[in-house]
Order: sequence, then C-alpha cells, then structure tokens
Amino acid sequence: MAASDASTPQITLEFPIEEKDFFMAGESASRVKKILQQLGLGQDIIRRVAIIIYEAAMNVAIHGSHGQLEVHVDPVAIYVKTADEGAGIPDIELAMSEGFSTASDEIREMGFGAGMGLPNIKKNSDDLSVESKINEGTILRATVYLNSVTGP
Repeated sequence: MAASDASTPQITLEFPIEEKDFFMAGESASRVKKILQQLGLGQDIIRRVAIIIYEAAMNVAIHGSHGQLEVHVDPVAIYVKTADEGAGIPDIELAMSEGFSTASDEIREMGFGAGMGLPNIKKNSDDLSVESKINEGTILRATVYLNSVTGP
C-alpha cells in the first residue's frame, strides 16, 4: 500500500511515562505500531516510528522522574515528542554518540542503558531536535515524513 495519501487522518496519542516504567515504553511503541498498520502506512515508516517511540520513551523511563510521550499523525508526517522532568543532558552532542550512556549500574544490569537510544532515534528520524536543561529535563522532537524513503 502507498506510504501516504491525503486520506490519512489526523490522530494524536498521548502516553504518560513514569520513572522506570519500562512496560509503558514498550507498550506505547506497540500501540502506535498497530494504529499505523491499521492506517495502511508502509512497513518502513512503521518500523522507523516504532524504534523512535521505543527509544524516546525508554529514555524518559531511564533518565526522567516522569514525562509524556505524544505522537501526532497527519497526511504529511508522524511527529513524536517526549518531554520529561529529570537530570537533563549536559552534552547533547556527546549523548548522540553510539555507546555513550549516563544510565545507572542498576539500569544497565536490567539490560538497558547501552547508549544507543539517541543514535537510533537520529538514524530513524527525518528531523530531530533535542532541548535540555540541567536539573530540569529534556524535550525531544522527531519527525518521520510519510513520503520519506530515507532511514537505515
């Protein structure tokens, strides 16, 4: 089926994410994936969006005290936004490096915090912005255009 057409409805989904709420991080990606499949969007778009949502929501669960995931679908693009209250990112450029992580030992022992979240989001996004303030939190905005053929 075509990646997008003018009949793609506008949908906004919101998911609250609490500290260490790894279930909601995975569940939000799964729920959005099912909705995008029902809309008939292309598998590449769905895969990229699911990766972005999972990684962004996991970052909130790992690094924030709480936050919100918002996903907006319209005929042009899928927009993913996370906003959290937390420690913030001291060096965004460094955090975009594969393998760089500030996750605690506890998080790493659980199998998370390998330092691939932001790099995976960047690889799968057509547009990405990250704003962060130390001891306040982080806002991440990622866009995947429905007519896009880019990505890994």
